[in-house]
Amino acid sequence: MATYFDPTSWSPMRAVDLGKRLFDQSLLEQWLSFTTAWVDPVADLGAGTVTALMPDVLMTVLSEGILSRFGGQEVSATLLGHDLHATLQVLKVRRRGAHFQTKTVLSRMRWDDHPIEQVTVIAHGVRLVPGVPTKVRAQQLDLNGTVTTEALVGWLNTQQLDWQLGIDATGLIRAKHRRRRITALVEAQVRDNLVTVEIQRANWLGIPIPRNIPTAPAILLDRLPNDARIVHATREGDLVRFRVELPQITGSFDLAQIRSAIVAGTTLIVF
Repeated sequence: MATYFDPTSWSPMRAVDLGKRLFDQSLLEQWLSFTTAWVDPVADLGAGTVTALMPDVLMTVLSEGILSRFGGQEVSATLLGHDLHATLQVLKVRRRGAHFQTKTVLSRMRWDDHPIEQVTVIAHGVRLVPGVPTKVRAQQLDLNGTVTTEALVGWLNTQQLDWQLGIDATGLIRAKHRRRRITALVEAQVRDNLVTVEIQRANWLGIPIPRNIPTAPAILLDRLPNDARIVHATREGDLVRFRVELPQITGSFDLAQIRSAIVAGTTLIVF
C-alpha cells in the first residue's frame, strides 16, 4: 500500500526540468525571484499545450508552496463561498493512478465563525482540469474531526429548533422546549445521518417526569449541505468526535491569485 510522501521528494519532479528549476532553492525564494516559473505554466494551461506531467508539477508546487508559507501558522481561505481560518499542520499529496489524493490536517479552525478543534481532510480522486481558471475536482472528501460540545450546541441553536439547548454541569445536553415548558437532560449521537436521543432526566414546570414516560423519536438529517453524510458523531467528555463524507465537489482557482496569496501570506481563494 502506498504511503504519503513529501512533495519535494516526489520522483516525477526529477524528470521534469521545471520541477528542478523550482526546487533548487527554497520555493518561496524562487517565487520572489523567478516569476516566469508561474507565468509560463499559466500561459501553457490557457493554450492547452501542457504535457501529461504538468498536473503533477502544479500539484507539487501548490502543496509545497502553501505548506512552506503557512505550515504551523494560521491560513485564511475562501472555499466555495465559506470563510475558513485555521492553523495548517499537514498538507501532503500522492498520486493514485490517474488522480491524486491529498491529506490536510487543520487545527483551531473557524468555518464561517463556527469553531472546530481539529479536522483531517482526505480528498480522494483529485484531478486538475487545465484552463483559466483552473478547475479542481474531488470524487469524495472524508472529514474526521473534533468539536467542543459547547460549540456544537451553539451551532444547533442557530438552526431554529423547537428546543433551546445548553450544557449541564454533568456534561449532558440540557434541552428546554420553547413552548411546552419541558426541560430534559439528554445524550445524543448520530449514525448515518440519523440522530438518536436518550433522555436521562426530564421535568415539566419543575415537576419530575418518570423516566419510563418520555421518549424522543429519531431524527433523519436528510437535507445537509452538499449532500453530506454524517457517518458518526459521538460525545466524549466535552468533545464530540465526528466523521463526515462529502460526494464529488468541484471548485476553481486562479493560479496568479494563489501565487500572490502565498507570497504575501493573504487569503487563498477557491470558488
